[in-house]
Parts: sequence; C-alpha cells; structure tokens
Amino acid sequence: MALPVRTNLRHVFRFIQKFNSPRRCLCAGAGPENKDPPGGGRVFSGIQPTGVPHLGNYLGALENWVALQNRYPSVLYSIVDLHSITQPQDPTQLRTNILDMAASLLACGVDPERAILFQQSKVSEHAELSWILGCLTSMPRLRHLPQWKMKSKLKNEGSVGLYTYPVLQAADILLYKAAHVPVGEDQVQHLELAQDLARIFNNNYGDLFPEPSALLSSTRKVKSLRDPSAKMSKSDPQTMATITVTDPPDDIALKIRRAVTDFTSEVTFDPETRPGVSNLVTIHAAMATISVEEAVSQARGLDTGAYKKLVTEAVIQRLTPIREEIERLRSERAHLEAVLARGNGRARELAAPVLGEVRQRLGFC
Repeated sequence: MALPVRTNLRHVFRFIQKFNSPRRCLCAGAGPENKDPPGGGRVFSGIQPTGVPHLGNYLGALENWVALQNRYPSVLYSIVDLHSITQPQDPTQLRTNILDMAASLLACGVDPERAILFQQSKVSEHAELSWILGCLTSMPRLRHLPQWKMKSKLKNEGSVGLYTYPVLQAADILLYKAAHVPVGEDQVQHLELAQDLARIFNNNYGDLFPEPSALLSSTRKVKSLRDPSAKMSKSDPQTMATITVTDPPDDIALKIRRAVTDFTSEVTFDPETRPGVSNLVTIHAAMATISVEEAVSQARGLDTGAYKKLVTEAVIQRLTPIREEIERLRSERAHLEAVLARGNGRARELAAPVLGEVRQRLGFC
C-alpha cells in the first residue's frame, strides 16, 4: 500500500538533506591532516602494469626504489593502471598484470611496511585532481612533450588520454605533495610540467604544492639486446631483445648469447662506437654491483663470446631469487590483494585532505 503523500515528501526531503550534506564534499578537514613528512621530504613514483618488469626496469627504477625506501621518511609507489589504458587493454589480462606487478615489486625488495604500495585507480582523487590541473594547462604545452610526439607519430593519431596523461602524472605527484620523483632522463620534461602546474596553482590560489625535484638514477640505460641504439622495452616485437625478471636461466643464456655485438673480439667500453658490447658491460657491471672499469678488467683476455658467458652468470645469479619469489607470490593472490588494499587505504588518507584543500580553494566547497 502506498504511503501518504506527506510521508513520501518527508522521506524525499530527508534524502535530499543527506545528499547535500557538507560531509559529502571532500573539502579541507574531510580527512586526517596531511602534514609534510619530517626531514628529506616525500618520494612518489609509479610504474605501469604491463606485465612483469624487464631488466631495464629493474636496474633503472626498481633497484633505486628499494634504496629510496630506506633513505626517505615517506615513500609512495603506485601501480598506475589509469596510465596503462592510454593503450587498449584486455580487462582480464589487466587484472592479472596488476597483481603480477605487485608480486614483482615485492620480490624486487619493495617493503610495504616502509613504502606505501597502492593501485592508482583505487584512489579516485588522482582523476579529479588531474581534471583540475588540466584546466590550468594549455594545449601547446602538452603538444611539445616528447612522449606525445613519439607515440602519436607511431599511431598517426593518439587518444585524448595519451595527450593529457602528463597532466595525470603531475596530479599523481602533487596529490601527495611529493618533493622528490625518481625519473629517467626521458621523463624530465614531464616532471617539469608538474613543477609548472604547482607554480600556476600556487600563484592562482595560494601556496599549497611544493615543486618536486628529479631523482635521476646513476645507472646507465639498458639497451635492447638486438638493437643497442634503442632502450630495452617490453613492447619490442623481437623476443630476443628483452630479458624479463622472470626469464628462466636457459632463456637468459640464449638471449645474451644472441645479443648484437660487432666484429672486434676484445671487450671494451665505448657506447658511441661499440654500443652492443658496451651494453653488455653495462649489464654486467650493474648486475655484479661493480664499476664499468672493473667489468672491463674482468673481461681482459676474453673474446666477446666468452664474455657473454660471464654476463649471463651475473644476470642469472641476480635474477634467480627474484624469479622464484615472484612465482611464490603469484600463488598467493589473496596476500597480494591485501597488500594493495592496505596501501590503497593509506594513500587515500594522504590524498583526501589535499584534494579537500584544493576543492575549497577553487570554491567548490
């Protein structure tokens, strides 16, 4: 039986009151206070869930991530799944890739007790701040960024998401008031956009965001084993070009054995004239934790064929425990989900009050 009209109106009025309650608005004071961390500042970095990391990811980023979590008081590492959908993704595979990346990060040494490890899309403040910052960004500013030039040229026409994803990168960083961002040289211009947007927002609405600085890795870029003029990449169509951290020893040995070198048998380090051999020296030095000079010294008297065996041993020795730990963690899906869920909650606790302050300054609340 229908309720009297007055009763229905009363329920509707209560619903409207509840929906329009100030508690629905994420303004300043809506969450715990986000104080700047003591001494050293906060570190933020992210990695796309595009399968397990390769050797270049490990040496260029993840190894550094592990070191940074021991040096800074507040560190956040994000699996940036929102960035990954600038390219078409199979939903089932994406879910698997997110957990695979979580397993890989833990196996490489990221400690969820020392660093906040979380999934970007689970913290909706990233997307909202990205929209706000996008409204402060000019189209010419984005058009001249190198990633857009390169990727849109490959596809003839890129998506809006690909065009604006540097703004989302800036939101990722500024949302946590990060002071330091570990980046490769090819990402420095994107970090400069984050610095510019921090200045623009602060000038328009009052000081809120610190200008983040780059933490450049001292490790040289790892190049493709088949084309040493290009960096190692997961998307390389040549399977022999890339070593992943889960490759078994036989695959590693085969890939290094087939690595492009040159017709000189002596091992020297000269990236300009001998990029292939120099790439092997870089890999050997990094995986054996020795200097390039020491790696060349150890190669004295060996031709490139024999030296490849030395490089193979160093890579296998370093990656075997990581591969085994990833395999173990993959079988513990519930544990991986719990680690990410805890990290998601901790990230939201930091993000909500910052976005609340942004909303208040813009006049949303």
